[in-house]
Amino acid sequence: MQNGRFQAHGSGVAMNTRPQVGYLCVIAAAFMWASSGTAGKALFLCGVEPFDLVQMRLVLAALLLGAALALSDYRLLRVRRQDLGRLIVLGAVTALLHLSYFSAIRYIQVAAAILLEYLAPVLVALYSICFLRERLSRTTIAALLLSLAGCYLVVGGYDLELLRLHRLGIVWGLSAAVAFAAYALIGERGMRRYSPWTVLMYALLFAAVILNTVFTPLRLVYSGADLQQWGYVLYIVVVGTILPFGLFYVGISHIRSTRASIVATLEPMAAAVMAYVLLGECLAWPQILGGIAVLAAVIMLQARHEPDERAPRTLRARLDEASARSREDP
Repeated sequence: MQNGRFQAHGSGVAMNTRPQVGYLCVIAAAFMWASSGTAGKALFLCGVEPFDLVQMRLVLAALLLGAALALSDYRLLRVRRQDLGRLIVLGAVTALLHLSYFSAIRYIQVAAAILLEYLAPVLVALYSICFLRERLSRTTIAALLLSLAGCYLVVGGYDLELLRLHRLGIVWGLSAAVAFAAYALIGERGMRRYSPWTVLMYALLFAAVILNTVFTPLRLVYSGADLQQWGYVLYIVVVGTILPFGLFYVGISHIRSTRASIVATLEPMAAAVMAYVLLGECLAWPQILGGIAVLAAVIMLQARHEPDERAPRTLRARLDEASARSREDP
């Protein structure tokens, strides 16, 4: 990578896209998101407000990732002025994504909030079909439906009185789904030009600026959090934010947003398994069946591991190769 852009190697630009790498990255992201939930619960039990945690995680994540990119290759921080508008929009979407989920669980059960948020793959698929003219294969459609059904069972949707949920909580949950879908789609477009880590850094940066401009800045600093709580915060920043969101974008660069958002529905299944192993929580048979369904959906997608010609890495490689050829021609 140079200047935050992917470089082609020879004429085989399709080799820049490795589907298996994409799937593994999104799977790893799902498990990291699930693991960070325990740290979040611990902070909430200590009296930390969800909004304060959102503010702090975005600020620290932007600072740490920005420092890491500056030390590894400062050219990854370069973006064109004409792209700043789209990155600011992505930052606003990122802020909404974090805020809407935590606002949803304030009014409704966590399971219901997760269920609503993971309607995002449907929104991504519909947008791709209607506006990007993407033709979804039967396998992708089947995997989408199977993952949604599995997610419904894993979070215990059969026990939720969905029609009696707090209306504001439903609105926030649906907002989280829209924000997650927009986060994937806008990020995919940005990665046609820049590295996934560059796109993520500016998404976090502008999200942090927006939240700390509209609201009282860094309120967690003034709340008297102790060292243990700051340890949880750091875990959420690194393992729950920088790494999973970055890996999610790396995954999209290989397999595109539709498939990546479907694979991300592994998160509630991973959370349920971790709760069973680490906390001794019980798993009902419908939850086990749902987990099997989500795994089956991911396996179905991975079985079709051919490169996607419209994946960001492939498109970027083609542009770089065309640019290199134009420079070589007299």
